[in-house]
Amino acid sequence: MTSQNQGKAVITGASSGIGFTYADRLAQRGFDLILVARDQARLEALATDLRAKHSINVEVVKADLTQPADVSALEQRLRTDASITLLVNNAGVALSTPLAESDMGEVDRLIQLNIVALTHLASAAAAGFATRGTGAIINIASVVPLLPERFNAVYAASKAYVLSLTQSLAAEMSEKGVQVQAVLPGATRTEIWERAGMDINAFPAEMVMDVNEMVDAALAGFDQKELVTIPSLPDAAHWQAFTQARLALGPSLSLQHAAQRYKTAGA
Repeated sequence: MTSQNQGKAVITGASSGIGFTYADRLAQRGFDLILVARDQARLEALATDLRAKHSINVEVVKADLTQPADVSALEQRLRTDASITLLVNNAGVALSTPLAESDMGEVDRLIQLNIVALTHLASAAAAGFATRGTGAIINIASVVPLLPERFNAVYAASKAYVLSLTQSLAAEMSEKGVQVQAVLPGATRTEIWERAGMDINAFPAEMVMDVNEMVDAALAGFDQKELVTIPSLPDAAHWQAFTQARLALGPSLSLQHAAQRYKTAGA
């Protein structure tokens, strides 16, 4: 990306953390912005700052993406506004309690935000971009699906969904001029931890990445046309080997007969 006008980027969860940092970086790259979050005061302060620094147009949209009406309004905008060229699907929440002990209202809210809203917005953006033959979708996932045994069941599953959705969507969009990327951060210093009742300072310092470095790495991966970007992974060959091993299972995943080890002695 260059500093020339890049069209308009929609960023969800833009009032803090990863979304806030994407707003800053995309403004530097020449994007006009549509900033989406519940905290209008924070959004307005960010918008004022970015307009002054970068001479871009910034629109603030107060929305609660756990509410279907707010999601629907943003969907319609993504489908029909030809000036929009990028969606950063970032809004999300985390949980720290085991599934058996979780408040199911909180679980439902997580699923609505991390999965349902993200899917609706990705679908609307994909439809609009495919019609215009250009555009990009960045879905913020996490590394937790790669080690789900170590994390909260619902949060890990929601981010596994985001990764799988992105991979499938990329295949669907491969000939339609639409770029798709999943970003898989590790522990990143943002407010999501406190909101989930966790202390990020309890993690070893070497495990926690500054949000600025994380987003810069994610955008570098985007520039390199990566489908999956893991900002902390030193050797891209490790992800490629993981992907190749997964694909190698393909010929054996759906066969006429069960594997021999599942057959009884008399069968």
